[in-house]
Amino acid sequence: MAHRSVNIRENKYFGVVLVLLAGILWSTVGIAVRLIEEASVWQILFYRSGSLSIFLLIVINFFHKANVLRLLKENILTYLYGGTALFFAYSGGIYSIQHTSVANAMLLFGSAPIMTAILASLFIKERIGISTALSIGAAFIGILIMVIQESSGNSLKGNLAALASAFAFSLFTINLRYQKNIEMLPCIFMSGLVGIMLTSIIIYYDGSGVNLPQGDVTIAICMGVFQVGSGLVLYTIGSKSVPAAQLTILAMGEVLLGPVWVWIFLGEVVSLNTFIGGSILLCAITYNALYVKEA
Repeated sequence: MAHRSVNIRENKYFGVVLVLLAGILWSTVGIAVRLIEEASVWQILFYRSGSLSIFLLIVINFFHKANVLRLLKENILTYLYGGTALFFAYSGGIYSIQHTSVANAMLLFGSAPIMTAILASLFIKERIGISTALSIGAAFIGILIMVIQESSGNSLKGNLAALASAFAFSLFTINLRYQKNIEMLPCIFMSGLVGIMLTSIIIYYDGSGVNLPQGDVTIAICMGVFQVGSGLVLYTIGSKSVPAAQLTILAMGEVLLGPVWVWIFLGEVVSLNTFIGGSILLCAITYNALYVKEA
């Protein structure tokens, strides 16, 4: 088991593939939220957090043969910090999609690589190489091209929530890289526990309850297992071998594909600017995956 873990950490290209797949899974969040009929952001997160926690228990115990209670006891502060940051990341993500277009929300999520690169250089001393800086610059240009048109007239609250989500996810990524030598899957499990606790309190006091249409419950549970849970497992394993600044760039396939899914399946319009900027973004992701050397 230890030998396999070392191989994963040392194989950068394996990590790149895992992170790219995580971005594809996360890109389905827009269409999932659009299919929700009645549930509020907190009700969605209540069911999603519950299914996420159960899924991670299965993954940790049966695939990694790790004792969850022991791991939590040994690294509780690390898991609590990362899990809380992750909870706020996907809380802001769902809220923003409910208050602005999927395209605009996803594009603002795309600011995460810039935030991560800066935070990584400040807190974990990961240098930003020229190639990574070029990738970030190209990605930022692509995002600007898309946002120029998409941001006009959209809800300010939705935009701010998307930026807050990107910042929180950057903090989660920094935590993964800083603690890359310990098992970090319990961090995702902790995010589910934090989510259950906080959403239960909010739902209780706002009186919304947990009774929802069966379709909404099913979608929220599937989001916890497939869209969030599986994606975060792949991302966490990939983080063992991919520097922090690259992690969020590679996962930005979410930004590109999210608006495409709702356009194809729900007819939510994607502008020409989105396609042009998205093409630049895709080039930045591809360049970063193929040519940027590990720090």
